[in-house]
Amino acid sequence: MALPKRRHSRSRTRLRRSHDALTATGLSICSECGEPKQPHRLCGNCGTYKGRTVYSLDTEVE
Repeated sequence: MALPKRRHSRSRTRLRRSHDALTATGLSICSECGEPKQPHRLCGNCGTYKGRTVYSLDTEVE
């Protein structure tokens, strides 16, 4: 297995790692209830997606 002949400098290491930063996920507003949600996802508050109810959250558990 190959080994590096010389040590990489700090600047070279940091240049390589400059693309490793995490980005925050985008948020959009639900058109039904106005809560923030991830785009292209079901709203966790009201259970709608693209204006139609996909999951009803009104069911009661006994």
